[in-house]
Amino acid sequence: MRVLIVVPAQDRATGNWVTASRLQQGLTGRGHTVTVTGTDGDSDQLLKSVATVQPDLVLLLHAWRSGRPWLDTGSPLPFALLLTGTDVNIGLHDKVQAPVIATVLERSAAILSQNQLTVATLSSDHPELAGKVHHLPAGISLGSETFPLRQKLGATPQECVLLCPAGIRPVKGVVELIELVEPLILAGAPLRLAFCGPILDAAYGERLFKAITGRPWATYLAIIPPAAMPEAMRQADIIVSNSFSEGVPNALVEAASLGRPVVARDIPGNRAVIHDDRNGLLYSDAAGFHAAVQRLLDEPGLRTILSRPEPERFSAEHEAAMLENIFHDILSRRAATSTLRL
Repeated sequence: MRVLIVVPAQDRATGNWVTASRLQQGLTGRGHTVTVTGTDGDSDQLLKSVATVQPDLVLLLHAWRSGRPWLDTGSPLPFALLLTGTDVNIGLHDKVQAPVIATVLERSAAILSQNQLTVATLSSDHPELAGKVHHLPAGISLGSETFPLRQKLGATPQECVLLCPAGIRPVKGVVELIELVEPLILAGAPLRLAFCGPILDAAYGERLFKAITGRPWATYLAIIPPAAMPEAMRQADIIVSNSFSEGVPNALVEAASLGRPVVARDIPGNRAVIHDDRNGLLYSDAAGFHAAVQRLLDEPGLRTILSRPEPERFSAEHEAAMLENIFHDILSRRAATSTLRL
């Protein structure tokens, strides 16, 4: 089987690219030929990719940013759609994006989500789509590169390092996270806050740089290579997510797989990975955030409880096998339809 994966043109450290690369690796390991291509919205460039790859089917990551240019190609190839958090939480409610996303959903041969809550909601709200909506449990592939996180931060053994892996854009709430942490610092908590991820919104990036200025306890580490992220997480004491919207965040999947304590905003995407008092703590407001971090500072036993690795929960091999089955089903149905037409 030849597969073309279309992903928004972004830095390779973004969640979309990390997911696409993992799926490529998993399907390639099962004997398929898989190509990943980035799109900046140019349908002609996508048609060139199709001509070069000659895929049997296409997988779109992102209904708006990949789906819109794909529709513009007019290609008759079957395609599956892997929904993202911004598709569900923003795009479907945006007057410009929503009609396009609705068309992509309608024309797709399969709609995939790595969040069971999204699958249930989409199937309930759009019963006409329910038959082709699938839950694709998230997998994770852990890299083995080294990364001297604490050395780069100059963190002492007594300091608790909060690591926030996220692309720098408004929906990730990284500037707001500085504002959440500051009262704890002023109260004397021995904390260091580190951000890592690509700048995806220049204006918001400037806000982050301005917010860090004069706060020596906050640091932007730029991009940590995906293959080095496990080592960086192992050296952090708490993984933090203040995101306002997620599908299923790769960073939290990785943290849970490694057994790193997590403090995350209580949103559906995070709840798909983090279970309160089992592998992390969820918060809804500033008071909840402060209480969660303080608990982890004051209760070493709780940090131990939240540090149990869960690698069996996030199998990249199982993820690839399920995707392969979905693709085989798409192509089988398409072949059967073509035979009936003859």
